[in-house]
Amino acid sequence: MGWLFLAGVVATAAPLALLRFVPPVTSTFMIRSHWGDPATGLPCETVHYRWVQREAIATDLALAVVVAEDQRFLEHHGLDFEAMRRALRERRKHGRVRGASTLTQQLAKNLFLWPSPSYLRKAVEAWLAVSMETLWPKRRILEVYLNVVQFGPCTFGAAAASERFFGKPPAELDAAEAALLATVLPSPAKLRAMNPGPYAQERSEEILALMREQAWRRRHL
Repeated sequence: MGWLFLAGVVATAAPLALLRFVPPVTSTFMIRSHWGDPATGLPCETVHYRWVQREAIATDLALAVVVAEDQRFLEHHGLDFEAMRRALRERRKHGRVRGASTLTQQLAKNLFLWPSPSYLRKAVEAWLAVSMETLWPKRRILEVYLNVVQFGPCTFGAAAASERFFGKPPAELDAAEAALLATVLPSPAKLRAMNPGPYAQERSEEILALMREQAWRRRHL
């Protein structure tokens, strides 16, 4: 069992150590989209993805993503146990299933795993998230996340999304555009940054308000 555990550690650490410095060429979600895009269910003839450095992405987008998806991103170490406890309490009291995945867990899923939920996937996702937090600084985790997460049909990463939806490089995104992109992250299958419906508009306004309240986070992102 000791050798098996050691092999698992090495198998995890080697690619993560490389990806700390080398941009990912693709992700499992991008590969899957060639057969069935998570946002539409249809095959993507072209997967829109272009890596850019963190400095080439507007800080407004980094802030919008953090306040919308994981407000304790700067404090936790891959898993947010307080968010898990709140989700369990809400499920017991109201029967609602509330997500408690951290931004790091979402990155692990998007980069290496598959969208369908299962106990196995969650276990591997947790292991990868803790490993990422051990081997990568927060800034690198956020940089990779912003580059590989899906923002729309066949569209992955800030550069592709900004250019396709707003006709500008990601460094030029304003706060409202950043909030719209962050709005679609929980469900690119239902929400769109372009021509957003009433719910997306309302949610983007909530994110803008959070961005103003938590503007102090900008210097850490």
